[in-house]
Amino acid sequence: MHQLNIDSWFINKAKQTRDGRLNAYDTLDARKTALVVVDMQNYFVADGMPACAPEARTIVPNINRLAEATRTAGGTVIWIQTEALIADPLDWANRKEATSAARWAKRQSLLARSGDGFAIYPTCVVLPEDKIAIKYRYSAFIPYPSELDDLLRKHGIDTLLVTGVATSTCCESTARDAAMWGYRTIMVSDGNADQTDALHNHTLGKFLVTFGDVQATDELLTRLKGA
Repeated sequence: MHQLNIDSWFINKAKQTRDGRLNAYDTLDARKTALVVVDMQNYFVADGMPACAPEARTIVPNINRLAEATRTAGGTVIWIQTEALIADPLDWANRKEATSAARWAKRQSLLARSGDGFAIYPTCVVLPEDKIAIKYRYSAFIPYPSELDDLLRKHGIDTLLVTGVATSTCCESTARDAAMWGYRTIMVSDGNADQTDALHNHTLGKFLVTFGDVQATDELLTRLKGA
């Protein structure tokens, strides 16, 4: 698991913004809270996959703990999966142009619904009552309104607990857009994973100051139980 070490500048700046308190959101209404699990798929988690972040495997227990607590408290668990639209050769053409042909072809193949990278990593506990939302870009809110936003509005959600991989890419993109659309958004410090500690910590620091909140699994479990 990543060594949490958010730069003191971010910590101090957040406290200045909030009259001395660190966290933006001190309470949770469980019925209006969703645990959003971003891209915990084989493509991003399994050893040997092209976009694997090995630390992602270490956060699975925390994600499972949060999922169980969220369900028990009356909240909603939503698993986000990236799908490659192989039927449309022009889909995301600018990203395709910026990627080698071989790597793009492998991505499209592995992240197709029938691909080996599409499935959620097997140690993640997904229950029948959980929800699934498919995304096609880094952010699960694009295009808007998205499957994710439709689910959130349908269930009256106003608070998101964002977990998954990678902290600085799909998790951050989704969390930033959530904040821009008015959701109380918390990135889980030990429920996100990236390629390096530096990427992970910088992303969390910037998010804490500018977009929302950062809290640890145990803090959120306590808040969910209280809720």
